[in-house]
Amino acid sequence: MELVKNIFFNTDKLVENSTVKISYTGKFFQDDTEEVYLHYGFGLNWDDVNEIAMEKTELGFQAEVTLTAGETFNFCFRSDTDQWDNNDGQNYIFPIEKEELSLVVTEETPVATPRKLRKSYIWSKKLRLAVYKIITYIPKLISGNYKRKISEQ
Repeated sequence: MELVKNIFFNTDKLVENSTVKISYTGKFFQDDTEEVYLHYGFGLNWDDVNEIAMEKTELGFQAEVTLTAGETFNFCFRSDTDQWDNNDGQNYIFPIEKEELSLVVTEETPVATPRKLRKSYIWSKKLRLAVYKIITYIPKLISGNYKRKISEQ
């Protein structure tokens, strides 16, 4: 998904407590700069400021960032020659959405589930045994090689 020209994320929306991959194909990539760093922080005050080196690939410079709780994800790019790409002094700022709790499963597996698995396993064993007997004894009955025990009277 392209949110701003030359900046791509691997997700449709930025959600707190998730990891996002950022791809950058801006002026540093076009100028064939060797090293680019992602300088980022969270919220209006740039809390938890960090800087990580981005990996140069055919698709641009890429880095993975774990988003923390905050209203916005703010970042800019720095080259190894201390040149900055900061969106003409405005930085790149994207909103972070809250994690949806309705999608999180907190229920534990009930105890009855293993019994159902056990019953299905027993039935599959019975079915296998029946198929084995049919495959083994039907040809003998058809060919006449199956000898019945004759009771002596």
